[in-house]
Amino acid sequence: MAHHFANGIPTRLLMWQRVREYAVPPSMIETAAARRAAGDWAGACAAARVDVDLDLRAVRDRYGTDLAHRLRADLRRLAPDLLRWHMPRIAPDGRLRPGLTLTLARYPGSGATPPHLVVRTPPARADAGQRMSLALWEGPGNGAPGHHPHPHPDRRFRLDLHRHLWDGERSSELALRCGADQAPRVVPDRFDGTDSPWAQARWAAEADLLLRDAGRPRGAFTVRLAARSRAVLELAAPDDSHAPVLRPLHEALPAQEVAALPVLPEAAARILPDLELLRAGLVPAGRLHPLVAAALPTPRAAAASTVVARPGDPHRVECRGEVHRIALRDGTLTAIDHDPDQLRREELLVALGGPPLPCLRAIDAVHRSPEALPAVRERLGHGDVTGALAVIEGLLGPGAVLRDGPLLAALESAVARRVDHGLFRAGLSHAEHPAADTQAGRRPRLGRHTPLSARHKRVSRSRPRTTLYP
Repeated sequence: MAHHFANGIPTRLLMWQRVREYAVPPSMIETAAARRAAGDWAGACAAARVDVDLDLRAVRDRYGTDLAHRLRADLRRLAPDLLRWHMPRIAPDGRLRPGLTLTLARYPGSGATPPHLVVRTPPARADAGQRMSLALWEGPGNGAPGHHPHPHPDRRFRLDLHRHLWDGERSSELALRCGADQAPRVVPDRFDGTDSPWAQARWAAEADLLLRDAGRPRGAFTVRLAARSRAVLELAAPDDSHAPVLRPLHEALPAQEVAALPVLPEAAARILPDLELLRAGLVPAGRLHPLVAAALPTPRAAAASTVVARPGDPHRVECRGEVHRIALRDGTLTAIDHDPDQLRREELLVALGGPPLPCLRAIDAVHRSPEALPAVRERLGHGDVTGALAVIEGLLGPGAVLRDGPLLAALESAVARRVDHGLFRAGLSHAEHPAADTQAGRRPRLGRHTPLSARHKRVSRSRPRTTLYP
């Protein structure tokens, strides 16, 4: 079982609570919605930090105008901020699942392998800014980026059967598809350690959609329960006029046949995190994405303000037997009960090695490690640099000069990681996984020269715990 805090709230839900607060800020949602309403789908993608790696003119020349029109229509319906809201994430920080290629839509009738509209996330080494990219996957070996660890669409993480999670015109289907009116259930005998309830009440209906899409009106499919655990179920019904039901297989299938069966997407297998947060009272309806709040059967509250509150009351410090005030003046944090000339003399004294005033010590401490540093780190981790700088300016003022310390280190680390992301986007990143043999195209054998981390991953049967639901 997963670890719990003393208040009984699972760590997984606390992670999702932080994700809902920091990962998709209200400013991103408002800007993306305004640009989408104006018909600027590319501007909406830019606002949601989604890079566009496809050329509609090249698609038209290669596949014809019909597919180009269908693709353009999907791009206009795409709500990139809603897509980011529902993207798969991993514990413990709730960041985007790295190195993922996820199908948003397929376009059959354009060759043996139909093109896919996909969204990709960079590998963990280049995930600064938590950016995503849109592309057109045209089949194995057809223009897939060689520097991406998994350029092909993932069967487990697919949203082409769940357009309500990214299509702004179909977001109202969310309540029905996520089973908002049904109680969650847990699979205790095949538990994956995340305490995540399973949407078993919806499995039959979702499996019906999955199998019909695969050209199998009835048959077997799998549900991934853990890293090495899969449930194999069969969808059956007396006839097409009856609701399909699930039942276990009478005989176990060989591992090769199980691997070839359709996989129920994670978006259908697990309960929607927003439903769990609402039921636990961890997130009010007004803090949800507007399209999600409008779809779920919950009372809508006032929209959350995007303005970062500036400190109203000045800080108070005991200095030389008196209580002095520290507040923002002319864009910087200042000891307002000291004369400016006195402060200049004291700063010069400190520069020569003398003891600083308690007021100056307090200001220095706030510049190095403010109380809001965890919130700044969360915003930087999710790519919200604008929000992080707004918090810093609200505490220290826009004219503040940061000193060496945890705050400056966090900002410098975010800048360095954005450089790594730029190198990855340009295909210039040479940092490969130590267990990957890029020259031979295969993984090397274990040996005394294999790094310890790679050796442990190859021989260990355990996997890091992740939160698998998008």
